[in-house]
Amino acid sequence: MDLYKNPTKLDYYDDMWSLQCTATLLSHFKGDDGRHVLILDHTIFYPQGGGQPADTGFVLIHGLENKFLVSDVRSKDGIVFHYGFFENVGGEFEPTLEKGKEVSLFVDQLRRKLNSRLHSAGHLLDICLPRVGLGHLEPGKAYHFSDGPWVEYKGTIPQNEMQSKQKDLELEANALISMGEKISVDILPYDEAAKICGGSLPDYVPKESTPRIVRIGDNPGCPCGGTHVADISDIIQIKTLLFVSQIRSKKGLTKVSYKVES
Repeated sequence: MDLYKNPTKLDYYDDMWSLQCTATLLSHFKGDDGRHVLILDHTIFYPQGGGQPADTGFVLIHGLENKFLVSDVRSKDGIVFHYGFFENVGGEFEPTLEKGKEVSLFVDQLRRKLNSRLHSAGHLLDICLPRVGLGHLEPGKAYHFSDGPWVEYKGTIPQNEMQSKQKDLELEANALISMGEKISVDILPYDEAAKICGGSLPDYVPKESTPRIVRIGDNPGCPCGGTHVADISDIIQIKTLLFVSQIRSKKGLTKVSYKVES
């Protein structure tokens, strides 16, 4: 990583709803698995992490006819790696890509929209917990992939309350969706961020940092690096619902599984 002195600038941090940008190529190489890898000075692609899958799409390298099809995006030590293949070429195709070339990035719109809806629904459940009498549960892990999204909380629900709370959560979430609330994202000084997040931030947020805070309407915010819908009503389409499919409590943790119908 010493070759890259500066971290990759994350354009989606400032504008989660933009799906294309231009950037400068810093490095190109072929990985052990045969995939090509691009490193750029900045990117609009979301790298997998925080319980959210990576964006896919393609990159146009100016002066090269073949698209670079992005199949995965990962981040390590602040550097974003774009993995993929060149379109319509054999496995022996080895283009010479010089550092400093201008490139254009295009994110797959349908995949980004789905991932943002699933991720935003997880935040919505956090807001609904105290409204249905589950304010003692504290957010833990989250999994916002399409094959079975869920949010895990610290704390438990008595067995005889699970079914009623499951239904209450679903009703409360859909009531908020029907009303609509704008989602805002701000990078703030630590003390200001803590204030709008209910008075404190999780221990993993350094006190000298300026965390990125996501907020739904006037509800308390939370630190998050993911992508989200512009308005909470965008989680669903007309005549669809957010379903809380299951609640399980075990060993001091409660797992809330949900579905977003489309």
